[in-house]
Amino acid sequence: MTFGERLRQLRLEKKVNQRDLASRVGIDFTYLSKLENGRMPPPATATIARLSKALGADNDELMLLASKVPLDVAPVITRSAVVPVFLRSIQDFNDEEIGKLADYAQKMKAQRNGKQ
Repeated sequence: MTFGERLRQLRLEKKVNQRDLASRVGIDFTYLSKLENGRMPPPATATIARLSKALGADNDELMLLASKVPLDVAPVITRSAVVPVFLRSIQDFNDEEIGKLADYAQKMKAQRNGKQ
């Protein structure tokens, strides 16, 4: 599913027309129409964040469909030279393997915080 297709699906599920959603987000309704129809590339991360909030949608889902990095993740990626190295090392991991890494990271965090 594309970003535009999911955006339209979410909007229709909420029973909101394009004009109302565009007004809530601060964009032109014709731009929203072009996004939904795939005639425009996905918008900037800040606009995606406003769209997801207005639709009560998962911001991460829309960001990923737009091939964008969620706003709260960008500082993590850029804080240390080892992070891009790590990300490159796992680029061929499947979802299950990445999930195991995420679980391990949560366990490490809990141990660091004294919760075992």
